Amino acid sequence: MQKLPRNDGPPVKPRHAASLILLDTSQVEPRVLMGQRHSKMKFIPDAYVFPGGKLDPEDHQVSPPTTLAPQVVQHVCQGGTTPDMARALALAAIRETWEETGLLLAHNAPLKDVPESWQGFVKGGKAPDLAALSFYARAITPVSSPIRFHARFFLADAQKVTGKLQGSGELDNLDWYPLSQALKLPIIDVTEFILTELQKQPEVHQPDPAPLWSYRNDKPIVLRRGM
Repeated sequence: MQKLPRNDGPPVKPRHAASLILLDTSQVEPRVLMGQRHSKMKFIPDAYVFPGGKLDPEDHQVSPPTTLAPQVVQHVCQGGTTPDMARALALAAIRETWEETGLLLAHNAPLKDVPESWQGFVKGGKAPDLAALSFYARAITPVSSPIRFHARFFLADAQKVTGKLQGSGELDNLDWYPLSQALKLPIIDVTEFILTELQKQPEVHQPDPAPLWSYRNDKPIVLRRGM
């Protein structure tokens, strides 16, 4: 299992981030889309991860025609955020997935007055499909890490994405991995937790409540209530 880096200085504030778990249940064993981070990256190099990344300020400027389901907003906001932030995080997960994999969780609809990072959707006549998202989990990097994220993991049916799988260079070995095989890849603890949870219930659903993966004295803990 890949280990997180350690920080010898004062704790840093976690940055907002979002990932998208695309689950393909069309085969005997469900598969997920994952890629490997470059060995030269400062944060968890060589680890296999779901597509995703940090929240971009421009994600707040996008207003798609579809909205998040009320229960998704409710669960994201349990992490101490607002409905507007919940929407921006969901949009970040969709945007990062498109940038890293070439796949769009979107439908044919106009998208107007969007910033540069979203122009690819406009040119393709697509708008992000927030209604296709479930909320699966969130995680906060330990205080001992020099780089920290407050990550939200969204979940969607792989059959709802369009486009050709083609990496942008941010992730290597990008592919659809059966859950059992994905668990054998170099992954960090929270990724292992999510994959194990998917094995227990391999379908697109929203846990109630969605778990929080965090750390106490550098030891991982999972909270499922009172988040």
